[in-house]
Amino acid sequence: MARYLFTVWPFVGHINPFMSVARALKARGHEVAFYSSESTRATIEPQGVVLFPFNHLREAPIWEAVQAAETRATLGWHSPRLLIRAFRDWLAGTLPEQVADIQEIIEEWRPDVVVTETGMWGPIVILGETSPVPVAILTTLMGCLIPGPDAPPGGPGLPSPRTFRTRLLAKAVTKLGDVLAVGVRRHVNMIRASHGLAPMESSVNAHMARLPLYLIPSVREIDYDRRDLPPSVHYVGPCVWNKADGAPAPAWLDQLPTDEPWVHVTEGTAHYQDPVVLRAAARGLANLPMQAILTTGSQRDPDELGLGPIAPNIRVERWVSHSDLLPRCSVLVTTGGAGTVLTALQLGVPLIIVPTHWDKPDNARRVVEAGASLRLTPRRCTPAGLRAAVERVLNEPSFRLNARRIARIMADHPGPVGAAELLESLAMRSSTASERAETLAH
Repeated sequence: MARYLFTVWPFVGHINPFMSVARALKARGHEVAFYSSESTRATIEPQGVVLFPFNHLREAPIWEAVQAAETRATLGWHSPRLLIRAFRDWLAGTLPEQVADIQEIIEEWRPDVVVTETGMWGPIVILGETSPVPVAILTTLMGCLIPGPDAPPGGPGLPSPRTFRTRLLAKAVTKLGDVLAVGVRRHVNMIRASHGLAPMESSVNAHMARLPLYLIPSVREIDYDRRDLPPSVHYVGPCVWNKADGAPAPAWLDQLPTDEPWVHVTEGTAHYQDPVVLRAAARGLANLPMQAILTTGSQRDPDELGLGPIAPNIRVERWVSHSDLLPRCSVLVTTGGAGTVLTALQLGVPLIIVPTHWDKPDNARRVVEAGASLRLTPRRCTPAGLRAAVERVLNEPSFRLNARRIARIMADHPGPVGAAELLESLAMRSSTASERAETLAH
């Protein structure tokens, strides 16, 4: 039996894939603990997982940075300086507190492996080199952040660098990102110096290639079919967990007509901007020969969003389990959160993605290049624009066929069980190395 410490930010789309792997490890007889917010206790502890809440790390600046980056951004466009400021204040700014907290947990609980997300930099840039416990990455993203010639730089959703023009564009954006991130890297290197570490000569993303294991809950076919990654990187397929699994589906689902296609429209669980997608759907899909199910997110009251008169073929709810709803749907309209997109593809449902912020433009680009989605910019997400996009995806078989092709590929990947096996192998290698070192010392 081994112990695994998962370090993860308290966002639903981050907690869920981590919990899917945690449950797989527990089923194999291991112990798992999470380092996250106190607010996640009601989600984490019922799964038989220990929670070590943030102690030195203060949460208020995190939420302020995230909400500021979202609410101040124009729909579909993040100012690079705004993103850099968020990374400086959040990912880099909390480094000393992350490290202090996790070091205390390592001393008290003695895990065999630390499993971190790509946005929790403490284990990646400090503890991976100062702690005897190996650090693995389980990304919450759809692709690998380690830079390479097969993929564009993350952020704006650039096309894959397969032509002279797109390669030149990728190089230019990479150079701009490096210039803008100088201050963030300087701060990270100051923290590294305080722990006796040499300065990083590359970006944090490039530094991730030095860790022994990098798990991606996706498939290569929707990560630009990359062949330029180190052997530490493994595509394990979707790692999906839904805390409502096992609960009965809402009765009203069985009351909707089944002789018309169903279209699900969602802006995700946490959306702080204008509800442009829901509003366009409520108006653009009204009175068409389809059933549209709109979900607002549990934190928003549907009556306060100004969606206007709701037509008989449209249903508005705060939340519906994707495991209950998506298998019945012909199209999913989403802003492009990784968990939502991967769940749809796992079920073979084609998408329309209206990317808003963070990793969503990149997610849209990946699925569009795989032929399973249309990308609709927020500015073009008008009632007429969304209606035309939905009708096109419904009427052109290629979207459905490509989504089902991706679903078959995903079905051939091991998912959470495969991730658990790779983590077990890392723990075993680390244990063997430690035993060998002790033997030599004696």
